[in-house]
Amino acid sequence: MINKTATLSVKKRIRLTCLNLFYIGVCFLGLVPIIYVFLLSVSGGGGALKTGLSILPEKFTLDNYRRIIVEEPFLRWLLNSVVLSVGTMVIAMGTSVLASYAFSRFRFVGKNASMQILLLLNAFPQILSMFAIFRLFRLMNLLDSHVGLIFIYAGSMCIFSIWNMKGYFDSIPIEIEEASKIDGASNFQLILRIILPLARPAIIVTAVMVLIFVWNEYLFATTFMLKEESYTLAGGLYQLQANDYSRSWPLFSAAAILVSIPILIIFFCFQKYMVSGLTAGGVKG
Repeated sequence: MINKTATLSVKKRIRLTCLNLFYIGVCFLGLVPIIYVFLLSVSGGGGALKTGLSILPEKFTLDNYRRIIVEEPFLRWLLNSVVLSVGTMVIAMGTSVLASYAFSRFRFVGKNASMQILLLLNAFPQILSMFAIFRLFRLMNLLDSHVGLIFIYAGSMCIFSIWNMKGYFDSIPIEIEEASKIDGASNFQLILRIILPLARPAIIVTAVMVLIFVWNEYLFATTFMLKEESYTLAGGLYQLQANDYSRSWPLFSAAAILVSIPILIIFFCFQKYMVSGLTAGGVKG
């Protein structure tokens, strides 16, 4: 009996070891493009494709990073992206938290229909509304304006935020709210001191998803921002490759690495909330 148990334990360890090695290999394959882009960003060459199997740079240099920060308006693009991301997050989260709580807890006429309509609106591709929004912005003098983009981003991300956080609010037992009301808590105190702390994982993960979306958004940013100094980081990356005669892949790779660093920092700071916030918000309905 002991030998049989020991044999099963050894088989389980071997199986787990093989599974871990498989996942490590998958992760390494996913890192290959990122490693290649980084090596390209520190190379002194001008092309991304070359003969031979070696991907190591012949000359290690940080001049591409210096050029993208000093010679290009990278810091201006960074500031524009920060303004759009933070502004969108504040407006989208400020409205969607209350809306998702209302959809989760209150009963009113048209509740389910409203949720379905929001989901249907989010299903249409954004490019379908480009012409209408462009004409509307031209009439309202919002072209080349960060305020206009913030309204677009906040409106589109509110739908995702409401659906994701409503699922999390549904998972919070209503008995907790009833007990706090018996203790004399007002509606404002209930939301501020009970609901929001309990829903912190969903709120944080939703806010991070909004930031990532705005940070990487390209279509609206390049369509409605008409001046180079108004570009976001995504639009700036496009501008670096717009001219076929001055295209520099090492410079572009350095800019791409710099663009990714802030989002990576935010993600690693809040990664402990990602699993609980996404699973609870996505599964509960």
